[in-house]
Amino acid sequence: MGNCRMRIVVGVSGASGAIYGLRLLEKLRRREDVELHLILTRAGEQTLYLETGKQAADLKALAHCTYPVENIGAPLASGSFLTDGMVIAPCSVHTMSAIDAGITDNLLTRAADVTLKERRKLILMVRETPLHLGHLRSMAALAEMGAILAPPVPAFYLGAQTILELVDQSVDRVLDLLGLAAPDARRWPG
Repeated sequence: MGNCRMRIVVGVSGASGAIYGLRLLEKLRRREDVELHLILTRAGEQTLYLETGKQAADLKALAHCTYPVENIGAPLASGSFLTDGMVIAPCSVHTMSAIDAGITDNLLTRAADVTLKERRKLILMVRETPLHLGHLRSMAALAEMGAILAPPVPAFYLGAQTILELVDQSVDRVLDLLGLAAPDARRWPG
């Protein structure tokens, strides 16, 4: 990429689970080897406030660069802007379906599309249940395109005592997928 920091794009959609995006940004921001680029949707802003009491400004303060979701002319909209990966946390079914269909009418879906076409790592923390056949077909198509579907599924075998510990376990798995393992990640001891 030309610099020593990994450039990671984080998208936060309006699905329930805004805490996943918040914790991902908090953990990545602690690292000096990561440059964070954030896309926060309007629905993501609303869900963030409803679920955590945090404002959009709180989330944006964790990123090095932020972009309005309407700015389809931003650097992230071009494959010539080099990134090392993108995570959408949480990822709504609406966003997932738009990415699957190639609908790039906002920066979040455009950046995800660019990530796929450039064969870069795209991780979707899809938040929905139950899933109907259309959701499953979209997931299968995205996996065939190279996306990694990483729904936040708690690992109860770690003996978490708090909701935050369950959230962090899912976020730490995403960090593993990015190649940025958290030193404090709780792991199965065998």
